[in-house]
Amino acid sequence: MRDFPSCFSENGVQVADASGKSLGISRSSPQNLVTCIHQCKLLGRTCHVTIVWSRNLMGHCLSVEIDDLFHRCLCKVDVRPSLFSKRKGSKCFEVYSSRIDLYWDLSAATFGSGPEPLEGYYIAVVCRGEIVLFVGDLKKEALKKTNAIPSNSSPFFVSKREHLFGKRVYGTKAQFWDNGQIHELKIECDTHDIDDPSLMIHIDRKPVMQVNHIHWKFRGNFTILVDGLPVEVLWDVYNWFFGSAGYGNAVFVFWSCQSAEKLWRSPNWDDEYYVHSLLSSAGYGESKKQTGPDFSLVLYAWKNE
Repeated sequence: MRDFPSCFSENGVQVADASGKSLGISRSSPQNLVTCIHQCKLLGRTCHVTIVWSRNLMGHCLSVEIDDLFHRCLCKVDVRPSLFSKRKGSKCFEVYSSRIDLYWDLSAATFGSGPEPLEGYYIAVVCRGEIVLFVGDLKKEALKKTNAIPSNSSPFFVSKREHLFGKRVYGTKAQFWDNGQIHELKIECDTHDIDDPSLMIHIDRKPVMQVNHIHWKFRGNFTILVDGLPVEVLWDVYNWFFGSAGYGNAVFVFWSCQSAEKLWRSPNWDDEYYVHSLLSSAGYGESKKQTGPDFSLVLYAWKNE
């Protein structure tokens, strides 16, 4: 049965079918949001679940969209901040003549400076009595609420995109591998030193990369080690030095995959041109075909002058 609080009227939750627009991010305008894309098996088909956390003057927002491999929207839920008081609910959809249930509970969620909750929440996609995708830290509560069991097929965290704001230092939390350790990631770039502006990246407060004369090396790549495994770092800070007013964001890609072509074809990739340019300049193309898990963290760093 549907467990849908009365406060979530049709104005509070929007449902989109295959004709609905997919979730997107415009690179030309800064927004305080985080986009996470997961791949899972749904009714024997591979699908992508896009979860968008955002925050505006009204409060925190949540959007969940399920797409097929052809980027067609199968179902979508938007929770608006004006109706975020109870912050929990569920919704039933009919997909491929079968029932799909989406559950979420943010009533005990705690938030930091960003729009994504730190703890005390869950999002669950249920199909045929199985949780095909679970996100959050309240797994026991989700199992009890949904009356479902975990699926035998394991979902995969495909990518995460996040917008960061700062004057010189940009920090976030990052998990580069499935079930891997969560690390503190800090990007530091001093563009005010005209003679020698530099770029530094720290993982857990330890420097792992430094680029001097960054105004002449505004695009490039470098390999770092995280948990003993290689992660490719690609950057484009051109707009910090030469971009027009109001469009001064840099792009950083942390890439733990082994196949560049997979990254180019990732779902809902609104900035594919820029990521493709970064990878191409780094020398990655069709000739470099290796197997292995792939995950990409894309950070858009906006300067607050």
